[in-house]
Amino acid sequence: MSEQEEIREEKSPIEDFLRMDRIPHIWCSGCGIGTVVTSFVEALKKSELDMDKVAVISGIGCTGRVAGYIKLDSFHTTHGRAIPFATGLKLANPGLKVVVFSGDGDIAGIGGNHFIHAARRNMDLVVICVNNFNYAMTGGQVAATTPINANASTAPYGNFEFPFSLPNLAEAAGATYVARWTALHLRRVTKSIQEALSRKGFSFIEVITPCVTLYARRNRLGDGLNLLKYYHDNSEIQHGADTRTLDIDYQGKLIVGKFVDKEKPTFLEAMNEHMQKVLGDDYQLYGRLNNG
Repeated sequence: MSEQEEIREEKSPIEDFLRMDRIPHIWCSGCGIGTVVTSFVEALKKSELDMDKVAVISGIGCTGRVAGYIKLDSFHTTHGRAIPFATGLKLANPGLKVVVFSGDGDIAGIGGNHFIHAARRNMDLVVICVNNFNYAMTGGQVAATTPINANASTAPYGNFEFPFSLPNLAEAAGATYVARWTALHLRRVTKSIQEALSRKGFSFIEVITPCVTLYARRNRLGDGLNLLKYYHDNSEIQHGADTRTLDIDYQGKLIVGKFVDKEKPTFLEAMNEHMQKVLGDDYQLYGRLNNG
């Protein structure tokens, strides 16, 4: 057997977590989604969770395809509806660890209302948001995260809409764990996801990733390596930074790190405590929900 044949037969270290019959994936060369998936799988491996009790939910868009590649119970929802679907799944089966893995347009744009209310309720969910600054799958339109002055298909002379700072939005809405990294900080992404998987409450992790085909091309920013160099040169780790200071300017500084990590009763914990107080022993008749 030749060396090349031996390499081809060697099993991928993350193969047990992927639906290999659907590989190769659809993501463009230079896209950062695949690397974030690798970090997610590494975090799962280190978490030692029962994979039969982990579910991945995503919506429409480039990142929305993640649910179809992960070899776990998963569901590919309609645009903007990943979080409410995940909420229903968690309430129906509190013992599950439910992960929402989708893009900025899906989570913060079309699904923004669901995002803030899940955070407000402190639903026990892990939300991983891949932020590539545009609606990449549908033509590179302006998204809720597109920086001011960046070029997009619906802003050919530059964007003038003020974007969300997703960590600030998440904390203001009530999230109990908030972090931001880039596709360059893969070990730190893995650590953040592992931390989020090990805790209760609404955990939000933003990962800024390259969109080479649309965002970078329209803005003449080069290829994936150029964008990774930009992350390297302009990222500044500030754990515990005030989330009100985390706005992203076009090609400006990127403040990354873990900003929020606090404890607060989850939705189910708060509901069970309240109903026990109101109904007393009779609450058992209503089927007290297990907090997992």
